[in-house]
Amino acid sequence: MTFSQAAETHLDDVYGYLSWFTGDRGAADELTGATFERALRLWHRFDPARGSEQTWLCQVARTVALDHFRSERRRTRREQLAAVPERFDEHFAEGLSPDLEAAVAALTAGEREVIALRVVLELDAGTTSRVLGISTTNCTTRLNRALKKLEEALHVAA
Repeated sequence: MTFSQAAETHLDDVYGYLSWFTGDRGAADELTGATFERALRLWHRFDPARGSEQTWLCQVARTVALDHFRSERRRTRREQLAAVPERFDEHFAEGLSPDLEAAVAALTAGEREVIALRVVLELDAGTTSRVLGISTTNCTTRLNRALKKLEEALHVAA
């Protein structure tokens, strides 16, 4: 069986496994793509004498998911350890309305970071995701959530 045949045959199996494993369909979708990307690079190592394509792909998926969880834990620790000022200096706040300044101050460091890269610096999603060390999908999701939180904070202040 070729890699493309194995991928087509077992795509739903890998996605289902990752959905159950992560408990998050969005993460499962992202990790499924990462799994097949890694599996393609490692396909030369697949040995049908040791197990089925499905088993091998699920092992790759498990490794990808565990790597993702470890990476997220490290990122969360880094964000928590980073010295993030409670208030911004005057230069930062220059030009922001008091309501916008308060809404931005209420965001987490990670939320401010993704907004800074995508909105303020106008980097594209691919570049921002490389800077943050995350997938483009994850980057877009973080940006959407941060902007929604910012919008809700501004709506309440109005």
